[in-house]
Amino acid sequence: MNVGMLGTGNLAETLGRAWARSGHSILVTGRDPLHADRAAGRIPAAEAVAPADFAGRTDAVVVAVPWEGLTAVLQLVGAPDGALAGRTVIDCTNPVDYATGELKPASGSAAQLVARSAPGAHVVKALHLFAGASWPYAGPRETAPVVAVCGTERRALDLATALIGDLGGRTAVIGGLDSARQLEEAAGFVMRVAAAGHNPRLAVPDIDPESLGTRQATTG
Repeated sequence: MNVGMLGTGNLAETLGRAWARSGHSILVTGRDPLHADRAAGRIPAAEAVAPADFAGRTDAVVVAVPWEGLTAVLQLVGAPDGALAGRTVIDCTNPVDYATGELKPASGSAAQLVARSAPGAHVVKALHLFAGASWPYAGPRETAPVVAVCGTERRALDLATALIGDLGGRTAVIGGLDSARQLEEAAGFVMRVAAAGHNPRLAVPDIDPESLGTRQATTG
């Protein structure tokens, strides 16, 4: 599969390397051609491409840019003109104020902005909660990271699930794209707990889904 990395930072490089090792072809583009060349050089057999050529050569697109540059980079690859129509677009944007943990959009979500800015694209929110250093995961399956995702198109969710599996992760689909704001707010919660000096993993209850299902069946 040709996976297009829209972004040239650490997350784009780390994901690109992991997917390249799984046999995918990686294409990289961004606002600065020098940065794209540098990022592609750090990913096995990856290729830096011009923004105008990017969409036509990709099977799936991964958006890994800061919130402030999101609209500009989508315009750069022609998304508002339909260049990404029909493609799965995985949005990893974290639109969070890192000092406060507050979500920057007053309403909606970064993923919904991507969907509005890329008519016809099949947008999935995913991979924004885990730092690049989390991937690839090579430990026991039962302790693999669970990546919460949301999206409307079944085929796009299946493709995102396959790509997350290639990273070593598991996928939990929590709803349609209107659930993306909740996922993005979760990133802010994680940041605030960490800023308070605690491990976010210990800030949520340890719940066995099977026992929860049994309890609901008993009380329902």
